[in-house]
Amino acid sequence: MSNVVTRATTLAAAAILATTGASVGAAQASALPSAPTCHVADLNLSLGEPDGAAGSLYYPILFTNTSTHTCALRGYPGVSVVDVRHHQIGTSAIRTGEPVDTVSVSPGDTVTAVFRTNSRGVVPSCRPVSAYVKVYPPNSFQAVQIPSHLRLCGAFEISPVQASDNS
Repeated sequence: MSNVVTRATTLAAAAILATTGASVGAAQASALPSAPTCHVADLNLSLGEPDGAAGSLYYPILFTNTSTHTCALRGYPGVSVVDVRHHQIGTSAIRTGEPVDTVSVSPGDTVTAVFRTNSRGVVPSCRPVSAYVKVYPPNSFQAVQIPSHLRLCGAFEISPVQASDNS
C-alpha cells in the first residue's frame, strides 16, 4: 500500500512540475523580443550646441536612428578627442556614475549622451585643440569621428545615453 501512495505522490508531483514548467515556458515564449542594439550603421552621430553653467561646458552627443527599424542603446558611449592625425589627445572621458537605462530609438528619433569639461580659465591646464571627437556608441567596437575643434580643460566626463527631451 505504501508503494501505491508513493507512486501516486510521484505522479502528482510530476504532473505539477510539468504544468508549471509548461506555463513558465509558455510565458517566456510569448514575451516580446527587445529591440536589437543600435549599430554604427543605424546611426548618425553629431555634436549639439554646447551649454555653459557654473564653470563647465556641456556638449550633447546626438545619436539619430537613420535606419528603418527601432533599435536600442544602453549605457555609456566611449568618448575621446583626437588630433588631425587621429591620435588620441589625453585620456578618454570618465563615466559620471549615473544609472543606465535601455533607450529605445525609433527611426528618425534622436537620443543623447552629454560630456562635460571645465570652461577655459577655470582650471590651469587644457589639452591641445582637437580635430575630432571620437565616439563609440554603447556596446560597439566601431567608432565615429565627428569633426570638432574643442579644447578640453580639466574634467572630461560622459553621461549615459538618455532619451532626448524632444524625441
